[in-house]
Formats: sequence, C-alpha cells, structure tokens
Amino acid sequence: MIQVENLRKEFKKTIKDPGLKGSVKALFRPKTEKIVAVDNISFSVPKGEILGFIGPNGAGKSTVIKMLTGILTPTSGKCTINGKNPRENRKSYVKEIGVVFGQRTQLWWDLPLRETYGVLKEIYEVPEERYHKQMAFLNEVLDLEPFITNPVRTLSLGQRMRADIAASLLHNPKVLFLDEPTIGLDVVVKDNIRRAIEYINEREHTTVILTTHDLADIEQLSKRIVMIDKGQKVFDGAIASLKSKYGQIREFNFETDTPALVTAEDYARRFSLDIDDCGVETDGKAVKVRFNSASVPVSDMLSYTLSRVNVSDIAVKDADIEEIIRRLYSKGVD
Repeated sequence: MIQVENLRKEFKKTIKDPGLKGSVKALFRPKTEKIVAVDNISFSVPKGEILGFIGPNGAGKSTVIKMLTGILTPTSGKCTINGKNPRENRKSYVKEIGVVFGQRTQLWWDLPLRETYGVLKEIYEVPEERYHKQMAFLNEVLDLEPFITNPVRTLSLGQRMRADIAASLLHNPKVLFLDEPTIGLDVVVKDNIRRAIEYINEREHTTVILTTHDLADIEQLSKRIVMIDKGQKVFDGAIASLKSKYGQIREFNFETDTPALVTAEDYARRFSLDIDDCGVETDGKAVKVRFNSASVPVSDMLSYTLSRVNVSDIAVKDADIEEIIRRLYSKGVD
C-alpha cells in the first residue's frame, strides 16, 4: 500500500549576522546552510496495517507525513501510496487519503457540523447514496448525533476531534494519517477515539499511519512501529521485538512508612549497577523502583528492598514502551 524509498528532505536556512549591517548583508548577499530534516528513510506499510510512527520533537516525523500527503516535495527519493505519487497524481491521490492534524481542524468554524460534512461531500464528489451510508456508519462509531447540528466553534475538544476524524473518513479513504489524534483529551475520550480507530481499521481495512507522543495510543493500536531520530530511521519492527531487545527494564511499586528510603545509589552499589540502570522515584509513601533485570534478578532486588524498608502493596511489572523508548534515545540504537 505505502512504499517509501530513500526519502530525503533538505531545507535552506539563511544565516544572518547581528545588527543592521548583518541585515543589509543578508538582504543582498545572503549566507545559507543546508538543513537535512529527513535523511534517506525507507519503509513500507501493507494494506490494513496501523503503523505507529514516532520520535522526539524535531526528529522529522511531520516532514515525512507532509511528503506522504503531498504537502512537501522530497529533495530525493520517492514515496507511493496505492501506486500513486502524492505530488504527481495530486487530484486523484487526495481522494484516497484522510488526514487529521491534531488540534488544527479542517472544519468550517461557524458552520453547523452537518453542513460542513455537506460541503466536504461536494468537494470529494461523494455520491449521495454512499454519503448517507458512510454518515450512518460514522455516527454509529463516533456518536456524532448529539452535536451534529451545532456550529463547530461550540464543540468541545473531544467532540471536535471526533468530528475531524469523521470528516477525514467521509470519502472512505484507503489511507488515514493521524497526527496526535488524542492530544489534550481526557482519559475517557481518548479511549473512545482509540476504540473507534480500531473498529474503523477492522471493518474498512483502512491503512493508518499514527503519529503521537501518547505512547498508550501506540500500545493499544499498533503492533509495529517505525521510530526516527534526527531525520534517520532508528527502529522498524514489532513492539514485542522492541521490548525484547530494549525492554529488560522492570519496575516495582510499593508503599512504606520507613523514614530512610533506599536510594538509586544504594541499589547501584549493592549490585554493581550502572546508575543509568536503576532509578528511584518517591511520592509521599509511594515508591517506584526501575532497574535493568538483565543485570540483576527481580528476586534479588525484592529481597534487598524488603531487608531495608517496611513494604506493603508491592507490585512488579514490565516497563512500559515509554520507558523503553526513553532509554533507547538516551543510549542510542545498536
């Protein structure tokens, strides 16, 4: 469905010396430097997959998405979606994709939501029968009916995000690009939107590229992730593989009344650990300990802890994907 081959994007940045003299010089003899935002990235996405596309701020995620959606032209390399080039086949291509850019809405601010969808129907040339069928489906999944007659400007953030997702799916696209679809939403609304995305993907076999900083979105919706950093791909594979390779971090949580808590330095000295392989966080009586289970067995960590402090309600779990990625970015990828 999606093929990305050696995709590269360079920008020119004007360098200006300070002061009025620098401004005049930049006007007539500007100095520029080349910024590589995306550096020869390749990956593919089969039909019907939900791909998590993640990385730190400034990694190049948005630039890649803009090239895939046809907003930007690559400096070199190529990308095709369903056999079409986003720039060369622009008119037919946009009818096959849906895009949601976080809090930047595509809806008309003062129009009632129902009228907005009517305008989009004409823009995408959706036949009447198919339009009503799709609207019935979207209303079922996203529960639009309670606010569909309201002006867009009166909608809450959660309502508007559901409305934006519906707008992106009105023409039944083959590929859906979601950029931070749950940003700023409360837990209940986030969960509803995740379930809606999951259901749409299962029923319509829509290919989804999901860009987000909320790693709960990734863990619930995606089996595979592509991670980029500084414009380069650093990981492409299953979340299970990522956890297997980089996820030997475990954590346990407990409550204690012991005044003198065991510290990260205590654990490091006791088990000859690198200080980066162990962390302790306290919040009143609650304590969270993270450690590298490849360096020290869980049983040894628990035994040592119980010998030092009075513990209640202890629970051990695997580190979540956020912790794994934090470690991956701080230490680099093999």
